[in-house]
Amino acid sequence: MSARVFSIERILHFKKFLLGGHTDAVVGCFFERDSMDAYTVAKNGSVSVWEFSHDIDSLKKVEELPRKKAPETEGAEQMEEEDHEEDDDPTDPKSKPKEDEKEEKENYFYKRLARHFVSETFKGEKGVSIYNINVTAAAYMPSTKLLVTGYSHGAFLLHEMPEFNLIHSLKISKQLISSVAINPTGDWIALGCADLGQLLVWEWQSETYIMKQQGHFDTMSSVAYSPDGSYVATGGRDSKVKVWDTNTGFSFVTFTEHTSTITGVAFTQTGRALLSSSLDGTVRAFDMARYRNFRTFTSPKPAQFSCLSIDVSGDLVAAGAQDTFDVYLWSLQTGKLLEVLSGHEGPVSSLCFSPSPSSSLLVSVSWDKTLRIWDAVSSAASLTRETVNLTSDGLAVCFRPDGKQVAVATLDGHISIFDPQQATQLLTIEGRNDLGSGKSDTDLVTAKKNLQGKAFNTLCYTADGECLLAAGQSKNICIYQVMEKILVKKYEITQNRSLDAMDDIINRRKMTEFGNMALIEEREDSRNGPVTLRLPGVRSGDMASRSFKPEVRVSQLQFSPNGRAFAATTTEGLLVYSLDTNLVFEPFDLSEDITPKTIRNALKSKDYSRSFVMALKLNESKLTREVYETIPPDSIAIVVQTLPSSYVERVLTFIVNQMDTTPHIEFHLKWMVAIFYEHGTVLQQRTPSTVSVLRSIQKTVGRKFEDLSKICQHNRYTLQYLLALGGTAQKRTVGSIMSIEDGDEEDSDEDEGVDEEMET
Repeated sequence: MSARVFSIERILHFKKFLLGGHTDAVVGCFFERDSMDAYTVAKNGSVSVWEFSHDIDSLKKVEELPRKKAPETEGAEQMEEEDHEEDDDPTDPKSKPKEDEKEEKENYFYKRLARHFVSETFKGEKGVSIYNINVTAAAYMPSTKLLVTGYSHGAFLLHEMPEFNLIHSLKISKQLISSVAINPTGDWIALGCADLGQLLVWEWQSETYIMKQQGHFDTMSSVAYSPDGSYVATGGRDSKVKVWDTNTGFSFVTFTEHTSTITGVAFTQTGRALLSSSLDGTVRAFDMARYRNFRTFTSPKPAQFSCLSIDVSGDLVAAGAQDTFDVYLWSLQTGKLLEVLSGHEGPVSSLCFSPSPSSSLLVSVSWDKTLRIWDAVSSAASLTRETVNLTSDGLAVCFRPDGKQVAVATLDGHISIFDPQQATQLLTIEGRNDLGSGKSDTDLVTAKKNLQGKAFNTLCYTADGECLLAAGQSKNICIYQVMEKILVKKYEITQNRSLDAMDDIINRRKMTEFGNMALIEEREDSRNGPVTLRLPGVRSGDMASRSFKPEVRVSQLQFSPNGRAFAATTTEGLLVYSLDTNLVFEPFDLSEDITPKTIRNALKSKDYSRSFVMALKLNESKLTREVYETIPPDSIAIVVQTLPSSYVERVLTFIVNQMDTTPHIEFHLKWMVAIFYEHGTVLQQRTPSTVSVLRSIQKTVGRKFEDLSKICQHNRYTLQYLLALGGTAQKRTVGSIMSIEDGDEEDSDEDEGVDEEMET
């Protein structure tokens, strides 16, 4: 309930000051601009105005004081004393006696000028008691003298200091405001609500939202990429489904139809629909154009769906139940239940459709230690093709992008690779030791012993199918090279010590003579009611306790279709890991005669094909861009004809990156058209790397198309407006321009004087 003022640098006769007299905890304290005057804001809504006795310019640093030179002789010392006596001026601060210095030392003090109570602003408001309102956050901008205070019931006030005039007030939510900030101009106010995961930027003068974002206020449980990689959908334990833009990182739509935890999300192959499964017993389909729920799938008997998958055609929807042990198949077009696949004897933990267009296989794993391979389009009599016994309970399953391999994670920490056509096991990766584990505050065993109970809960192949991503009840994400069974990379998702199971040993400060403080139960008096006991086996935190630490874990992994990034839903939130090869020198098929000098010499001699191939081999982004932009548009077809087929994917990837950074849209499109025309047979082979490149092109070109369509639509409205205002000459001019926009250029030059009218 106090504030203290310290000096960062050594100031003469300056000591720390205590600003007291508050009746509640101090939420914020601020200085005025170029002044020692201060404001303090207390939790009960009192704002104190403090005035310093001196100006800030009168404070002197110890280093700036003039040092007296030692006299060489006693005579010089006497002459110096005589000069001081003669030149003694009472108005000169340097000539003050020592007694005045003591008085000046005691004159530094703070005085409280006023005390204001901001909570009185809410007097008379319906349903609000000023005694239950607390200030939870405060911010002050000295340049504009604006004080912002946030309150526990979701409102904030804007005052002008030091007169304390109320300028603006607004209530944004029902939860407390945990953080407040002001931009330097004082126009925008940023407000954060930790309980809702909400962030708002409010322009108080025009009373409009600059930005309004809200994340999941509970742990995320599932994630899915759109087919072109431009969107990411997430589902959480707060029963909400959110869609995020990968370019901006902002959420632009939220679906709240579910009433329980989301267990799976998936996009259709076209990206026009988003599906989600939940423990409330429903699978819902959302339209990505109108942002509405257009299908709701349910089971004949109430069931809690634990996993979800969609086939390549986008017509079959499969969901596994954790209480009825069945797999349900619906038709997305009609919404009817097609089949109930029975056979598992335990909860269905994961399932996946084959990504191959020529295959209709569906695989599922369960706690009954089996992997079942189904044929989704065959008759019910032969629906189950194979049943493969696993070494332990199945936790996760996924297909390779070409559909020729299936990876299964089991409870014993192993990753098994199977051939789905032959139902044979190809290899096994023992990854339990790579997973890593920490010791929770309430664990009675060591971290090494605790590792024996850990396993991978989610699997995902990379876009090319060569590596496998795996994660689970740990802070690590592991990337394996499948055929070599080698750990390529291990990512540590967080260093946040406020999460549980981060350290291998218990901190010594938490150990007492009675043992670990986290294991000591704080029981209430049995006379006041029943005793609350901690539930055994609860991993996500005991909600009955006043405070709990969530355990660090990765709930799901998803690799981007363009092969450049992967996303992970963790206790820390949604994490996106992306590649950036621009900072790495990685030559391709390099020889000694390929240097920047030889490339530029070939470019000056107009040998464009040779210089471009040499630049691709050197793989230096700036030099490749220089050669690429120097090639004339008329020579693009000739350069593409001489381009080796092994360089086609690299060139397309380079063009996609250039479209995001340079404005030469038509130039890039000419290159793409020439490559598709000349090397179309190579691209039709649909290797995983080719598919990722084509999806990147689709994403980039689609975004450029949307930007240009907005500009063209604006120009069309402008021309229609001129057409309504103008006469005959303007009508002919506008009509000719609109015909050019529509692609009809045959009659655009027939009328004489059109150019003159366009100038008019």
